[in-house]
Amino acid sequence: MSSSTEKPWFKMYPDHVKETINHPEYSLYTMLEKTVTKYKDNIGIIYDGKKITYGQMKSNVDNLAGAWHHLGLRKGSRIGLMLSNNPYYIYAYFAAMKLGLIVVQVNPNYTLRELLNILKDSTAEYLVTEEDNRTIVNQMKEMYEITVFFTKKTSENESNSISELLTINKFVRKKVPINVKDDVAVIQYTGGTSGIMKGAMLTHYNLIANIEQTYNLYDGKMKPGKEVVLTATPLYHVYAMTSAMNFGIYTGSTIVLMEKFETNYALYLIEKYKPTFFPGVPKMYSAFVNTPNISEYNLSSLEYCSCGSAPIPIEVIKRFETLTNAVIGEGFGLTETSPTSHRNPPGGVRKTGSAGIPIPNTDSKIVDETGKELPNGSIGELIIKGPQVMKGYWNNLEETSKALINGWLYTGDLARQDKEGYFYVVGRKKEMIIVGGFNIFPQEVENIIYEFPDVSEAAVVGLPNESEEIVSAYVAPKCDRYIDVKELEGFCYRNLTPYKVPKRFIIVESLPRNAVGKILKRKLIEIETKTNYKS
Repeated sequence: MSSSTEKPWFKMYPDHVKETINHPEYSLYTMLEKTVTKYKDNIGIIYDGKKITYGQMKSNVDNLAGAWHHLGLRKGSRIGLMLSNNPYYIYAYFAAMKLGLIVVQVNPNYTLRELLNILKDSTAEYLVTEEDNRTIVNQMKEMYEITVFFTKKTSENESNSISELLTINKFVRKKVPINVKDDVAVIQYTGGTSGIMKGAMLTHYNLIANIEQTYNLYDGKMKPGKEVVLTATPLYHVYAMTSAMNFGIYTGSTIVLMEKFETNYALYLIEKYKPTFFPGVPKMYSAFVNTPNISEYNLSSLEYCSCGSAPIPIEVIKRFETLTNAVIGEGFGLTETSPTSHRNPPGGVRKTGSAGIPIPNTDSKIVDETGKELPNGSIGELIIKGPQVMKGYWNNLEETSKALINGWLYTGDLARQDKEGYFYVVGRKKEMIIVGGFNIFPQEVENIIYEFPDVSEAAVVGLPNESEEIVSAYVAPKCDRYIDVKELEGFCYRNLTPYKVPKRFIIVESLPRNAVGKILKRKLIEIETKTNYKS
């Protein structure tokens, strides 16, 4: 990397933080092995009151990997994990890593259409899921051939459930060779810089590097083998996968798994298990501070908190930190960066409202439309280079070539940099909407709305709100047609995951367009903001 005179953020690292790191080259499964060697008898997972040691965790991983190998699963095959937060996710994930399989992250709330899109694009051969998803899986299997492993056996005729495979002692005698810099560990779907869903290929090296980069920021502060991580964000999301599960295992921490976030249950778990680290999203922090009688709960065990997936209101930060012993480390990242690229350094100068500085081994700059670097204070596109930057998009050379140029990731986000190297994200060139930490691609929602027979044209935007954007749809009817909003909303719920369904439907005669006919979405947002529209 360049000298500290060229990279002002080097001067902002606390003394314990190294400017550069030599990343050892090993696989995610080897990471688990290393942790088990040190902390075999430590509690690795707490779920629904049950405690699982690291030794038991690895035994389950090895049993599952051996059973899968015996069934013919081989290196390079894609396996979808369509699971909520539970130990089966961790067993399946690391068994896949041991065999060199490629994990395809799948939201268990996807509709049939969304599920098929991801399975077909990734050409997945296997899928792990829960009984709750049996109906949609049966529908899917009528249109797509795939081998499905349910987590638990629910009928005598069903074989090869994960719970049964964990009991089969068939070990992989020969270690599967992993080229950590080339072999893809995870395909994580995202809208990238264009809003079109595509699979970011994250290698073993990308993911291990991002864990080490993050740990380096906490080096000397976190105590390996002693920390407790409250894991409420879904593991099928890149943020939780890296910042909660992989980081937790790397540090030998106890991972307290929540199947899904529920405020009162989260508060109960905090008081019972005293987590020290919480990687959350803005909606969770907002839920905490808005809980009645929150001051009656003891949240003092929390020491390190991070916020990912979306900006967090400064007022929420202040209120949460007043209630706890913690500091929320604001940062920035993308699926394509595994995900963390910037962070306010723990123990260093903190600038509330900023994305922080590039984490160790990461370079970053602001450029204009030609790729020329802009001076401090100028707003332009944020680009990033580092070992955590993805290999590319799965089977999509065109989109890869747009996003990766000379080793730099062009994020599509608009930002500025101050003289000390702190970055401030001010907007997005892409039109992606973020709700509850999840990416929503307007084009996908618009495509569904356009299928509704009475709709002539539609535009989906994210309107600003107190803690996150509100998905809003502007819809114009066909000539002499009437749009029943309730029917349109129901149609969307049948074809989209609930969080993608617009929370506001605004019926208009027509949508604003420019001279060449392009819909002016920014105009819609400006009008809505000025009139302070409320539903």
